[in-house]
Amino acid sequence: MGHAYLFTGARGVGKTSTARIFAKALNHPDGPTANPDNESDVAQAIDSGEDVDVIEIDGASNRGIDEIRSLRANVGVRPSRSRYKIYIIDEVHMLTGAAFNALLKTLEEPPEHVKFIFCTTDPEKIPITVLSRCQRFDFAPVESDKIVQRLREIVEAEDNTVEDEALELLARRAAGSMRDSQSLLEQVLSFSDGHLTADHVHTMLGTADDQRLHRLAEAMADRNASAALSQIDEAIAAGVDAGRLAEQMLGYFRDLMAVAVGCEASLMRYAAASMHGSLGELAGRWGLQTVLAIVGLVDETLVRIRHSVHARVLLEATVIQVCHLPDLQAISDLTAAASGAGGGKSAGEKKSEPR
Repeated sequence: MGHAYLFTGARGVGKTSTARIFAKALNHPDGPTANPDNESDVAQAIDSGEDVDVIEIDGASNRGIDEIRSLRANVGVRPSRSRYKIYIIDEVHMLTGAAFNALLKTLEEPPEHVKFIFCTTDPEKIPITVLSRCQRFDFAPVESDKIVQRLREIVEAEDNTVEDEALELLARRAAGSMRDSQSLLEQVLSFSDGHLTADHVHTMLGTADDQRLHRLAEAMADRNASAALSQIDEAIAAGVDAGRLAEQMLGYFRDLMAVAVGCEASLMRYAAASMHGSLGELAGRWGLQTVLAIVGLVDETLVRIRHSVHARVLLEATVIQVCHLPDLQAISDLTAAASGAGGGKSAGEKKSEPR
């Protein structure tokens, strides 16, 4: 059994919760167990944050060398009632360089009764000298299906009803974070009046639905800049944030790109699976090369929007650019055909040359 563990992954994927469960397993009254329960006094104290032998430290607010020196002074004290004294340090990457150096001295020669569990969203900021002394476990984002299932359980436990699309929207927005999805659900339930719909979610998030995004994309594919700007105007009038609309456009064109190269609906990450056929038709009209160019344009626009107060103007300018893009797929095909024809002619000329 190691003396230091590192849990890495995006926020809200269960790193700190797993650390607490691991602490329960290590300090279980009947010995370290793979199946800890919540029945013992130790487990209940850990859940409430009152266990004297399991110390949780926020690395963001206790990042200095003085705090780590205090920790080092206490690690030599044996646990009060449990098997191990366990330190759970959240966001450990926020510690200063001096604090890491002080912590390293303890990790090099740890007391037998002490265990460290480090949690972080950014392991690249942790010194290699610390990383090399930890057993590392990377937490993957939570799958959307599992997030939807858990959100449904919460809604039903509160005697509310919900549309499937609403839960799928929340899961996609959470991007693999169970905690974020539950926070969003709590917000949207506050004004849903007992029945949660997709419209409630879009209103709360300031986002456009798939059909609105598709109408905007169709207007751009038709090279009708006026109609495209009208779609943006309607979206903003309906409460959609211009910056958020640009983010959604990038997600939409990501899925369009995936469909253009032959991906099935299961690999779509932003639009509903039911949109697969519509995206396929649009991908055929634009062609892969044009779709790739649009992805680049929208991404550049998002970078500019983050440093500007004129999100709508930048978005509209990008949409007009897309409407006036040449047919890049046709150009690519013609170039490839010309290159092939040229290559064949050169080969023929070489054969006709006298020896």
